[in-house]
Amino acid sequence: MKLVYVFDAYCGWSYGFSPALSRLVARHPALQVEVVSGGLFAGPRRVPVGELGYVQGANARITELTGVRFGDGYLRTIADGTFVMDSEAAARGMAALREAAPHRAVELAVALQRAFFVQGHSLSLPGTYRTIAEARGLDADAVVDTFRSPASQIAAEADFRRAAGLAVEAYPTLLALDAGRAVQLARGHATAEEIEQRLSTVATTTRS
Repeated sequence: MKLVYVFDAYCGWSYGFSPALSRLVARHPALQVEVVSGGLFAGPRRVPVGELGYVQGANARITELTGVRFGDGYLRTIADGTFVMDSEAAARGMAALREAAPHRAVELAVALQRAFFVQGHSLSLPGTYRTIAEARGLDADAVVDTFRSPASQIAAEADFRRAAGLAVEAYPTLLALDAGRAVQLARGHATAEEIEQRLSTVATTTRS
């Protein structure tokens, strides 16, 4: 059995879910988790944040339910409403980080979200990935080169197709894949304990 985590680096609910996912992975280090980027703000949905009237209300709700805080850097970045969240660029960056350390994909996805939702760094800039890579002991030059390369675009598009193939329509979504079937463990919000209970049910059903 393995888990598939479908998220969007610019999705506030994915950011809110990251502590629960991190706790789950820390408790079960043997779990294999595939991290897939979604395309929440891609194509015609790639617009200035000021045109998304729900952001402030959603952020307040996310903090209420999950306890995560949105940093001053993030608040400054979106303050005038002109910042454009580009999920395609973020997916390319996630692909570059994932290639550098596949076994640390969850950790790197969390770091990517903190770079935006805490520090306020654009996920379209190579410097953001250099900073993340250096802080985690990765080859920063290789990460930036991959981000800039056509390979990252191919990987991002493959992620979007993967998410669509799994019929994921909301972020974050956590699935368990076992014996050819996909079972939803979380969608939007769940605690680590709730996920563990659902995972246990899946495992029990599989054994029976």
